[in-house]
Amino acid sequence: MSAKAMKVKRSTGDKVFDIVNYTFLIFLTLIVLYPLVYVLSASFSSPYAVTSGQVWLFPKDVSLVGYETVFKDPNIVSGFFYAVYRTVLGTLIGVVMTMMAAYPLSVRDFAGRGVFMKLLTFTMMFGGGLIPSFLNINELGLYGTYWALVIPGAVGVYNVIVTRTFIQSTIPYDLYESASLDGCSDLGYFLKVVIPLSKPILAVLTMYVAVGHWNDYFNAMIYLKSDNYPLQVVLRNIILMNQIDPENMADVDTMMKMQGLAELLKYSLIVISSVPMLILYPFIQKHFVKGVMIGAIKG
Repeated sequence: MSAKAMKVKRSTGDKVFDIVNYTFLIFLTLIVLYPLVYVLSASFSSPYAVTSGQVWLFPKDVSLVGYETVFKDPNIVSGFFYAVYRTVLGTLIGVVMTMMAAYPLSVRDFAGRGVFMKLLTFTMMFGGGLIPSFLNINELGLYGTYWALVIPGAVGVYNVIVTRTFIQSTIPYDLYESASLDGCSDLGYFLKVVIPLSKPILAVLTMYVAVGHWNDYFNAMIYLKSDNYPLQVVLRNIILMNQIDPENMADVDTMMKMQGLAELLKYSLIVISSVPMLILYPFIQKHFVKGVMIGAIKG
């Protein structure tokens, strides 16, 4: 029987449902994409076009004033280097520590794993606050170094729970027993079996931790000195420096130009700070959905 003859005839209701469904999904996609397109178009427009509301979809009066102003700051290059350094170091330590914490908690015969899970969960609901954390960092001699941004938050409890659930639901326990009978140690099983089979959740952890480090600026303001600020703090300072005070501006034209530049800088900085993560995502996207679903929906 031919494939054409085997094709199931769709009812009118099914066709109507498909039309409504596709229309809704297209509409939803446009709603999500429009702000991104608008930000990108505004960043390449002139300050006057942005403040006067002339930018709707495509750039108006194409200009690179926003990017030129940003990259004139001498701290941009060093800030970008420090941001990449922090993200790479923090992601590496965070993923390794999370896997090392999640694997023992996924082993059935690990004594006291219930107690450890309760202790970890307790930290999600209670914390010391900013001042005790600052005093602790200062007493440990980490103030002014990037270790202050990497070590305290190296293990995220939520990430540990998701990773533990992934290992339990994806890697059969019989595999662990077989490896043990063959003389494989716990460390060997972790490195040679668990890690290779955990690529989806590793991709998820890498994305979660990297984005968290890349976007964070508050902790950097608290624990670092001005000579080693990452890109996010540098960009924030650029915005603040271009804010205007109407009381100090006697010339209306100058005030309008400064206001337009300040608005334009916001969009340019959003694009600059988002590009690295947008470049990273396609490389781990194929594992991302699988890791999220398996690690999240099974308890």
